[in-house]
Amino acid sequence: MIRTKSGAAALSIASNSTLIALKLAAGAITGSIAIITEAVHSLIDLLASVIAYVSVSRADAPADEDHPYGHGKVESLAANVEGMLILVGAAIIVYEATHRLVAGAGVEALGVGIAVMAFSVLANLVVSAVLMRQARAHESAALEGDAAHLRTDALTSAGVLLGLGLVELTGAAAFDSITALAVAAAIVWAGIRIMRRSSGVLIDEALPAAEMDLIEAAIAASRTEEVVGYHKLRARKAGRRRHVDLHVQYRSGTSLERAHELAHRMRDAIEAELPSAEVLIHVEPETSLRDHDEVRDAPYRWG
Repeated sequence: MIRTKSGAAALSIASNSTLIALKLAAGAITGSIAIITEAVHSLIDLLASVIAYVSVSRADAPADEDHPYGHGKVESLAANVEGMLILVGAAIIVYEATHRLVAGAGVEALGVGIAVMAFSVLANLVVSAVLMRQARAHESAALEGDAAHLRTDALTSAGVLLGLGLVELTGAAAFDSITALAVAAAIVWAGIRIMRRSSGVLIDEALPAAEMDLIEAAIAASRTEEVVGYHKLRARKAGRRRHVDLHVQYRSGTSLERAHELAHRMRDAIEAELPSAEVLIHVEPETSLRDHDEVRDAPYRWG
């Protein structure tokens, strides 16, 4: 039973390596551009798996002097690279499939190709399920991207399987190239989606509304008579970590020791709602409220 991110990434590498060999052999035997396209797709998945394997190990490294916020964004960077690799592979596929569609090419020994593609569908579905389970357990962007690759690969392999079946039934080799082009379209969509999600983390996109609601609910729940209000609440994600910071105002006469104690309580309340969060609270006196005239700095003040 695989229980670690590295173990899941290693399984993906082994699976993709095996499928590449099988698809290249089947493509050479049958002359099918669709099968060769799938081999290229699996090669891209293999590169993505290697990137994921390296990045998940690096992302778990503790913070150091050069990286005080940790290395969590390494996984998002890896996922972005995976997305770009997918788009490059799709461009190669479109070129070759279009060329064959225009020039024409025969396909033979279809039984071998059909058997290999059926095995590919099954293998990718199983491995992608394992990867996604570990991605959710460890909130790993790299593993999630790798799992998405394999699910797409399973879908496109099923499409190739259908195309080969149509060639077998009708004798029209054009279905092989048409299938390859359909596979390329699915690959492009997957690549764009992966890059969009990973780029949000790289540019410090705000946390989802549901998570922000949890943070604000925790702040409200930890309120005391000494707490007047808060402002400049910000939160972002890096790997599985959430970084949250805000300014909290305390009523005039509240001692520094008391304000510090209450800030720690608020921090603990937020981290209880989001266990992966690191919270930084800036303590301010009530008199600082008049210093915030801009709309973006306007404090939330309890009545």
